[in-house]
Amino acid sequence: MWKKSELREAPAPLEGPVVGTVTGGTIIWFVLFLGQLPFYGWYADHGHAWWVWTCLAGGGLGLVGIWYVRRRDAAIKRAAAAADAAS
Repeated sequence: MWKKSELREAPAPLEGPVVGTVTGGTIIWFVLFLGQLPFYGWYADHGHAWWVWTCLAGGGLGLVGIWYVRRRDAAIKRAAAAADAAS
């Protein structure tokens, strides 16, 4: 067991192309949904219809994610611009 004194401080979060990453993932989810849609009857007959709906849910949640990371990115840029203007 680790003692409290042995715990390390958390590293700084990694920053990268977050908007592009989330957008790419969302596109992949929608492509998977559209690719499985013609075979929906087979999936339903074999009890795997949830695969199709999982892809649709992933795409929908990805749209929420795109909205969130775009707003976050804009807020970070506004804060950086305000800090530059103040100095």
